[in-house]
Amino acid sequence: MDLKEIQNLIKFVAKSGASEVKLEMDDVKITIKTGSEEKETTIVQQIPMGAAVPQQPMVAAAPVAPATPAAPAATTPVASTEDDSKYITVKSPIIGTLYRKPSPDKPTFVEVGDTIKEGDVLCIIEAMKLFNEIESEVSGKIVKVLVDDASPVEFDQPLFLVDPS
Repeated sequence: MDLKEIQNLIKFVAKSGASEVKLEMDDVKITIKTGSEEKETTIVQQIPMGAAVPQQPMVAAAPVAPATPAAPAATTPVASTEDDSKYITVKSPIIGTLYRKPSPDKPTFVEVGDTIKEGDVLCIIEAMKLFNEIESEVSGKIVKVLVDDASPVEFDQPLFLVDPS
């Protein structure tokens, strides 16, 4: 496991709202603990004899937000900029990893410019080894894709902009 993968794991755990996550593999043991004002990450690398290298905490400056309760609605209007005010934002209803394709060898569910209707599958979010299809609650045209494929998403994070006209 390289440093970039560890940093991505730290970001994902921070966004998820979990207080502690432990990951153990053959040669690496990672514990990520989140506190009220800072996040502490402990990485222990096992040596062949079974003894552990001393733990080295890494402290990140980003505060961890408290967990937000789930809401059934996945779409709300955008009011952040004047250009986007006429669009509807499709937001993530859960925390997980977003996939824009049903499988690596298949095309994406939707692209910019595609016309969608209520019930169309926009993406899949994997949460705890379960793959959840995210369906559109509005009809319209995809104007912008806000999240990359195979990236972690948090609850209520904007995923797509849809022009309802």
